[in-house]
Amino acid sequence: MHKQQNFFHLHLISDSTGETLLAAGRAAAAQYKNARAIEHIYPMIRTEKQLEKVFAGIEAEPGIILYTMVDQKLARKVDEWCVNIGLPSVNVLEPVLSVFQAYLGTPAGRRVGAQHVLDADYFRRIDALNFTMEHDDGQLAHELDQADIILVGISRTSKTPTSIYLANRGIKTANVPIVPGVPLPEALINAKNPLIVGLVASAERISQVRRNRELGTAELPDRVDTYIDKTAIANELAYARQLCQRHGWPIIDVTRRSIEETAAAILDLRQKWRQGGHHAGS
Repeated sequence: MHKQQNFFHLHLISDSTGETLLAAGRAAAAQYKNARAIEHIYPMIRTEKQLEKVFAGIEAEPGIILYTMVDQKLARKVDEWCVNIGLPSVNVLEPVLSVFQAYLGTPAGRRVGAQHVLDADYFRRIDALNFTMEHDDGQLAHELDQADIILVGISRTSKTPTSIYLANRGIKTANVPIVPGVPLPEALINAKNPLIVGLVASAERISQVRRNRELGTAELPDRVDTYIDKTAIANELAYARQLCQRHGWPIIDVTRRSIEETAAAILDLRQKWRQGGHHAGS
């Protein structure tokens, strides 16, 4: 018997894009399995007039309020309004800034949207994203040595979404499919610059993902049965593992990992790899 799921309103007020709040709110909400957050996001709130409209919306659907306001006057206005109406609120950024201030011995510069400045790091991420999109699924194989990381694996092991996530961290990531009977690109075998990582998952998970993605479409009409068959998938996985072991490529099992967790494991591998004497790109 399923427990009834409760709903609550989660209001996220930001003077920037709201990405920080969204991540914090979802991380907290994920701890409550039987309570689902209805998210209300108010980005780029930088004036009292804008804030008044936000308050009207919250009053109509009261709930928990998380906010990031660098402007202390606006932050106080949010706090005072929440106290008056009796709603809980948290300035998500303030405790972090307090720790930084105490440790560094100087107050924060209080720059709105400082994390989104169009600096060298920003353009590095854009460059990485462009590279990753151009080198998805084995494309432009002759340029693989320009990558920072190359992901290899059979179909539906989350290579593409993981590559894009890493690209958003400024890491040029290519991915190459492993298909039994199809030779790997020579450029992959001979690559010296990038860390190459194999991704695997359980045959059951891959079968389920493939079935959900492919059945009911016109794709792969001649090999659907083989494509989703667990025994056939297990053979594909065994072949992929053998390839990775032969070339000394580390393997990560993504069966129970989110994209974020997989990326974190890859970055940890990369750090250890570089400490071991390898000097990949950025």
